[in-house]
Amino acid sequence: MQVRIDLDREYGIVLEGGGARGAYQVGAWKALREAGVKIKGIAGASVGALNGALMCMDELEKAEQIWGNLTYSDVMNIDNSLMEQFHELGQDVFRTKQLVKGLRELGENAVKIVREGGFDITPLRGLLRESVDEDRIRNSDRELYVTTFSVDEKKEIVLDVKRAPEGEMADALMASAYFPAFRNEKLGGKRYMDGGSLNNVPVNVLLERDYRDIIVIRIYGFGFDTEKVLTIPEGVSVSHIAPRQDLGGILEFNKKRISRNMQLGYLDAQRFLYGLAGRSYYLDAPRTEGYYFDKMMSELALVRHLIKSELEESELQKLEGYRTFTEQIFPALAAELKLKPDWDYKTLYLAVLEEWAKELKMPRMQIYTPDDIMAKVHERLRKLDIVLPI
Repeated sequence: MQVRIDLDREYGIVLEGGGARGAYQVGAWKALREAGVKIKGIAGASVGALNGALMCMDELEKAEQIWGNLTYSDVMNIDNSLMEQFHELGQDVFRTKQLVKGLRELGENAVKIVREGGFDITPLRGLLRESVDEDRIRNSDRELYVTTFSVDEKKEIVLDVKRAPEGEMADALMASAYFPAFRNEKLGGKRYMDGGSLNNVPVNVLLERDYRDIIVIRIYGFGFDTEKVLTIPEGVSVSHIAPRQDLGGILEFNKKRISRNMQLGYLDAQRFLYGLAGRSYYLDAPRTEGYYFDKMMSELALVRHLIKSELEESELQKLEGYRTFTEQIFPALAAELKLKPDWDYKTLYLAVLEEWAKELKMPRMQIYTPDDIMAKVHERLRKLDIVLPI
């Protein structure tokens, strides 16, 4: 696959805040790194600040290890089994007795947490201090900026992490990650709030420092989306890697969810890098519309077979000739598949393939070519002893 962006340029990366959804950013970073994208600097908020430190150190493997093994108790001083049990029970509302018991236990803990001013995040602070290598960040050729809100000064602050006083770099990162549900403790004698509260997508931080090529990795966390009110200067390119699927709760430090989000980030970054097509699937389909129109027309017998359950036999017999398909069947298919009014035959063909892939229950978390899916369709027909007319 051919990378679509200029690999000779240096890029600024914006890492949005969003708690446990931050695993997505690590997966996206992996794809960017594999493609050879040069990173000049990072601007992060909240969890984006923490991932930004790892990115500044170029410690992808460490980031994957941390996120891959992360549990609730690595972030908050809370019982892992209780949180996992509550998550599991929440998936099955019919297990009434267990659910009520789990809710009662969680409720008792919630009262205690509220009384104490929020979740105790001593484990997260410890993890930060263990993971952040001040010398590597200071000597990195990448810049690192994080947003926070100073409670004492009542204003947003942008911190240049590399300029943090010796021994205080982890605190500078923590200042950006004080999510409202966390127990707020003073850092260096001052109080800070989560950087995402006022600036959760700090594109402006890089714009103000004359970055011309910016990639934003979205995770749609809570907080103010400053990008919506920005005017992008002429000559500046701002691109996005963003999920099309739900990434779960911001405090959902569940291993299965984290693993899935990392994989989603990796695939969505590949969608961005290589121009992958597809709405639900990841399709490597680089050819032109004319090529896929010919593919569609070569499969008319298959199209007739797949729509025959929707038509009377007399109507089915009328499905002959290209014009019948191009003027009637294909526009009807496009409407059924809810394609945009300006759909083309490539979009239609790939949308039909995705519907067949769904019918075949093909896994979504991998890259396919159109021929991969067609091969599966014909394999299914052979197993059903269905022979299509030539």
